[in-house]
Amino acid sequence: MSGKQIESQYDAVIVGAGAAGLSAALAYLAGWQGTRRPKLLVFSKLEALRSHTGSAEGGIAASLGNEEKDDWHWHYFDTVKGGDWLVDQDAAKILAQEATGTVVALEHAGVAFSRSQDGHIAQRRFGGHTSQFGKQPVKRAAYAADRIGHQILTSLWQQCVRAGVDFAEEWYVCDLALDPTGHSVEGLVALDTHEGHIHAIQASQVIICSGGAGRLFHTTSNSWDLTGDGMSLALRAGLQLEDMEFIQFHPTGLAHTGILLSEASRAEGGVLRNAQGEAFMGRYAPEQADLAARDVVSRAILEEVRQGRGVADPREPDGPKDCVWLDLRAISPEDLEAKLPQVAETIRFYAGLDPSRDLVPVKPTAHYMMGGIPISTQGQVYRWKDGCRQPIAGLYAAGECSCVGVHGANRLGGNSLLDACLFGHRSGLAAANQSQERDQRAGDNSRLERLAQERSQQLKELFAQAQAQQTITTKAADQAGRQGQERQEQQANAYQLIDRIGALLDRCLAVSCDADSIQSALEQIEGELLPAANKLSLSDPSKQFNQELTAILEAGNLALLAQCVLRASLNRQESRGSLFRRDYPQRNDQDFLKHSLLDMAGQRDWQDVHILDFPPGSRGY
Repeated sequence: MSGKQIESQYDAVIVGAGAAGLSAALAYLAGWQGTRRPKLLVFSKLEALRSHTGSAEGGIAASLGNEEKDDWHWHYFDTVKGGDWLVDQDAAKILAQEATGTVVALEHAGVAFSRSQDGHIAQRRFGGHTSQFGKQPVKRAAYAADRIGHQILTSLWQQCVRAGVDFAEEWYVCDLALDPTGHSVEGLVALDTHEGHIHAIQASQVIICSGGAGRLFHTTSNSWDLTGDGMSLALRAGLQLEDMEFIQFHPTGLAHTGILLSEASRAEGGVLRNAQGEAFMGRYAPEQADLAARDVVSRAILEEVRQGRGVADPREPDGPKDCVWLDLRAISPEDLEAKLPQVAETIRFYAGLDPSRDLVPVKPTAHYMMGGIPISTQGQVYRWKDGCRQPIAGLYAAGECSCVGVHGANRLGGNSLLDACLFGHRSGLAAANQSQERDQRAGDNSRLERLAQERSQQLKELFAQAQAQQTITTKAADQAGRQGQERQEQQANAYQLIDRIGALLDRCLAVSCDADSIQSALEQIEGELLPAANKLSLSDPSKQFNQELTAILEAGNLALLAQCVLRASLNRQESRGSLFRRDYPQRNDQDFLKHSLLDMAGQRDWQDVHILDFPPGSRGY
């Protein structure tokens, strides 16, 4: 941890070291008004520079107008329309208005954007981004070749190091503690994976920026660490999650790997083709074609496959024809290497194909969660009760783990990095502005201490069981050959459980679903997988860097979130944005122009969408 010993009390603790967490840390320091330096700590279960932000490829959206005339009003409209009118328009307006300032601030922080001939930040087209309120595509995504996430992550991290931010890397946050009333934060319970010890961390302000939960699905573009930890913290603390039924599938995952091939590949001239070689997107989205919103393109690919026009992965010629072709051959080899180096390298390395000459098999891959912890436009977490928002004092969130309502039912490309940086900054400022008031409040921290004791006892029992099982297994192996090994293999395994959850949701929920498929998955989660997650045991008694222990905690979080996602999907009896219900194929504004909210007990509620300037209208694709 940056050469310092972790303490038991901080002014603010941030969970997550991606774009949202780092933006929040810098903003917190900038907004601090105290006479002393604030005590700020950033937790990350990985090294900070391995955070998933680094994998973002295509761009960050902002109406800079550097390449073509643009206007923030158009960005605002596109965000609302792209989210299928489930977008809170006050949040979308902030996103669009402050986007330019956010990108300029990133440039000043050191992000090396690609440049146009005249030296301005270069921009490219991205799906769903238009000029003149939907009339034609516009170049709005500021980019750095196809490595914008890496540029943002490293630049923000360097600024944090420069500012003296303390990091607790490879620490796993297990619990969020609220006071006995449930209206104020006490702190966090965290596992130091270096030593295998539990720590109670008291904090006046907690900002959760822990990322999404793509590993709910087996086929995902997300890294293995995105297991919904922050969302689960909120659920276990008695809070709600919002709009969890909306999970975006990116249309161009490299076949049977889930690895993302950026939307930038289509922005630069790539075309989707079916088995007959037809550029089919013109049938589904005449105006936007291959740059239509991601939900439209994903469903179009599945329809082509259902109509028998799918193709097999060339590496598995006898396998299922569940892909389509991504044709990049119209892009010159020079432009491929200059503008899409990561896409080209991924295709060559993982598919063994040359994108300048070969067609590339792609299929939709789980990519982004629009739902999460409910927050205000200042980043403050709230509980929806009796028709109003009840803020949780000292608790904030930002990034993919949160839901400010800006993405609605379907996020536009380029808006995720913008959301993380912009609302991460706003949450950090808001937390800093409230710090002095919170510092003066005295609390007994009773729940924090109890949660820490419970976690310590759980770990003690897990390590003791693993040690005992190891002794038994060793003796049994000596006495009966392979019998001991067979007994060990029969034990519940966290990695296998995570795989089973992913395969189940791939089969029953991905891209399209109906009541039967949702109910079937929910019965398996509640009747089998969730109980199994709560009974997982260790096979390795080592306390230091025990990855199996982390996997057990992650499996529990994924099982809990899977239950929440399935319940939310069952409750919304319509199709909207990324959620396509085969049994309810139409959008229903009369009954479901509302945000869904669910707690761990399954108690549901609904909150009206904030509509300011754009009433619901036709999709227009």
